Amino acid sequence: MAKGEGAESGSAAGLLPTSILQATERPAQVKKEPKKKKQQLSVCSKLCYALGGAPYQVTGCALGFFLQIYLLDVAQVGPFSASIILFVGRAWDAITDPLVGFCISKSSWTCLGRLMPWIIFSTPLAVISYFLIWFVPDFPHGQTYWYLLFYCLFETMVTCFHVPYSALTMFISTEQTERDSATAYRMTVEVLGTVLGTAIQGQIVGQADTPCFQDLNNSTVASQSANHTHGTTSHRETQKAYLLAAGVIVCIYVICAVILTLGVREQREPYEAQQAEPIAYFRGLRLVMSHGPYIKLITGFLFTSLAFMLVEGNFVLFCTYTLGFRNEFQNLLLAIMLSATFTIPIWQWFLTRFGKKTAVYIGISSAVPFLVLVALMESNLIITYVVAVAAGISVAAAFLLPWSMLPDVIDDFHLKQPHFHGTEPIFFSFYVFFTKFASGVSLGISTLSLDFAGYQTRGCSQPERVKFTLNMLVTMAPIVLILLGLLLFKLYPIDEERRRQNKKALQALRDEASSSGCSETDSTELASIL
Repeated sequence: MAKGEGAESGSAAGLLPTSILQATERPAQVKKEPKKKKQQLSVCSKLCYALGGAPYQVTGCALGFFLQIYLLDVAQVGPFSASIILFVGRAWDAITDPLVGFCISKSSWTCLGRLMPWIIFSTPLAVISYFLIWFVPDFPHGQTYWYLLFYCLFETMVTCFHVPYSALTMFISTEQTERDSATAYRMTVEVLGTVLGTAIQGQIVGQADTPCFQDLNNSTVASQSANHTHGTTSHRETQKAYLLAAGVIVCIYVICAVILTLGVREQREPYEAQQAEPIAYFRGLRLVMSHGPYIKLITGFLFTSLAFMLVEGNFVLFCTYTLGFRNEFQNLLLAIMLSATFTIPIWQWFLTRFGKKTAVYIGISSAVPFLVLVALMESNLIITYVVAVAAGISVAAAFLLPWSMLPDVIDDFHLKQPHFHGTEPIFFSFYVFFTKFASGVSLGISTLSLDFAGYQTRGCSQPERVKFTLNMLVTMAPIVLILLGLLLFKLYPIDEERRRQNKKALQALRDEASSSGCSETDSTELASIL
């Protein structure tokens, strides 16, 4: 048998040309391959990726800060109807996140990637529905349905944009340090987006003469008539100002979406490409929800995010009626966001130097003393500006840290479940789901609280009960939520040592997958030659 095999091998060798034999012999002689360089993203790629976060923040900031007062004082929707619009809109927004995550997990890879098509096709409907949110229809009895329809439609479309964009963090690079760096770029641009949203909406709307009535019960007939004539003209100017601001924000949305689409390419993990089918959605959901670090992370950030959302949703009303700064609220918002923008790079350096858990404790807790100061002090514009600048430092930490820590949780999950892929949208969508649903509940309850306290639509001043309610919503309630969130972070298990271990283990997994892929390619080429 040995002789026969040798003869058969020799005859096969004799039939092949010498050049092919030499070509097939070369791979066998060179076994070692040079190590691949670490994949580094260019500054241009990071900027293009970061600009994709601006649309969500610009529109979200404008809606978060101004939609409540717009519904109450411009569209003149009653407080109860406004609370229904805000709660249903946010609740629907929360529900769409896991639904979109489910659909994305079922999506197949295309020439544009798996996530990019969602971003491209959701943009046109998102900008149209956003613009119509700020339009006051002529039929006053159907306004509630109008705002519910376009608010829910916009939230659906922006979810189709933001969930795949958030999951894109895991596909722009396989290097953890590069993802953290890109996340810092993204957070800086997103805070700049909030600055833009605040500046555009606040400054344009702030220039309009928003009418108000001194005393709706005791004014004379003549003064009511004069107020009505002046108020109607000013009211129309205010409506046009909101539409102008919406038009500018819509243009920014489209430009950033185009830059993201043209400047970023998705990349698949080497070990993911070897899997034939992605994991079933509900099985993946069970695995994700049973992953301890993920549950502890989203629970902690649920409370801290809820605290900042309460401040965001009621800040304009608080400045206007409790502090009495009707003509200064837009500048105070701008001071907060500019301070947050400039401190994002500082927090990125801090979490790299001292660790992410330390950054959470120091960054988010720094808001507490300033909220206490706002609750206890008398109305003083200079002190309010100082507090606004200081509060921006904590806002920057609240922006950066959740999105910087989620990839660490996903890496930890991949090490424990290396044979399952396609779960990234589930991680991101359910984190956003919990925070949005909680914010919807908080906004609905806060607006209802104002209704019970006796809020007067378009009033130049409010009853003392309304001022007290706003004070509690902007100061004491957020303080309690922040403290609860920080207590829960004590249970979060991924510290810097575990992050380093996970990074080494993932790199070994990628190297193994790449080497096995190369060996399979060499075998295929040799078989085709033979």
